[in-house]
Amino acid sequence: MAKRSDVYGINMIGFCDDEEKYIAEGLKEGVAPEKLLEWHEKKLAWLQHERMIHLVVTLMTCVALMGIWLIVYYAVVNIPEVALLMGLLMLIVIILFGFYLRHYFKLENRVQHWYRIAEKLHNMINEKEGLKLRGDTASDLIEMKDVRANK
Repeated sequence: MAKRSDVYGINMIGFCDDEEKYIAEGLKEGVAPEKLLEWHEKKLAWLQHERMIHLVVTLMTCVALMGIWLIVYYAVVNIPEVALLMGLLMLIVIILFGFYLRHYFKLENRVQHWYRIAEKLHNMINEKEGLKLRGDTASDLIEMKDVRANK
């Protein structure tokens, strides 16, 4: 994995890409799926916690946005001189909220993708034990990572 400076926070998408690459390379090198699954589920729990925090922040930001809208509406109706300033404030907050929603959307989709990776690792373990629950195999998991890398 590439060494990253996380002084100002972790790039979660890069963090997730590194984890997926680690699993795909581990499978190619013959690392036991049990070990990969154990580590993946720990990181999945971290990502789920991150997702929950982002959901709370998103909801609080939405409530704050509604409050700001009410203040802007009051100011525009009662104090027309500040209408432009308040409109600009509202626009800035909406743009920031849009970027935050985009980040949350990516995080949510990545968690869903990680559920599929965990499921495929479970299936590989079951395959070793002679159980066949689904059609996903190790080669499917490696191909899935290769497809994501080419995007």
